[in-house]
Amino acid sequence: LNDIDVSFNENKDKRARIVNHCYASDEYRKIRMTYYDAGDSVQVFNSVWYPDAKYNLPVLGIDLLSFNRKRYLAIVDFQPLHESEQDHATTYEHILKPIKDKYDNLKGRMSSKFYDETQFFSKEMLFARFEDGKIVYDDLFPAFKSYVQTHLDLLKATPPASNPEDIQFVFERQRAYDTYSADRDPAAGLFAAMFGKEWAEGS
Repeated sequence: LNDIDVSFNENKDKRARIVNHCYASDEYRKIRMTYYDAGDSVQVFNSVWYPDAKYNLPVLGIDLLSFNRKRYLAIVDFQPLHESEQDHATTYEHILKPIKDKYDNLKGRMSSKFYDETQFFSKEMLFARFEDGKIVYDDLFPAFKSYVQTHLDLLKATPPASNPEDIQFVFERQRAYDTYSADRDPAAGLFAAMFGKEWAEGS
């Protein structure tokens, strides 16, 4: 992994800080990890793993949130670039299903308040709202690790494209995913209020 960007900001008055790391590798053109820490009141970990555009594969998206250590929200998914799973270089939902099937607590459905789950979300998304902190350790963490490892394994097993037009098309679909997510990200307003709009949009 090559470290391509690190940023940090802090709001001392509100006792909140945020750190953003971006990495790149031969397999992934960008791995972004953002951690927001406002003490026990709010903890947010967001990460997006973009395969190099020569791999026509879904983006790995991760959102883990804790509120007052009493309410938790978790989303982990192979976020498709195309409406049909078959339009990717290889199918993957059948690989994720046995993992998800192990964890009944992670089979929730997301609200349509911010996102349309028919766009850029798979049928095997891990989604959970819960209040029992034990679920973090018993279900969420092992499932999260399995999804991350499976994404890496899938990428390594997929032959890279060589046609420049195919590669450019995948890159454009990743850009479309970025635009969709940025327009609907519920955390954007929080980060802008804490650290300023310019920093929030630039991160």
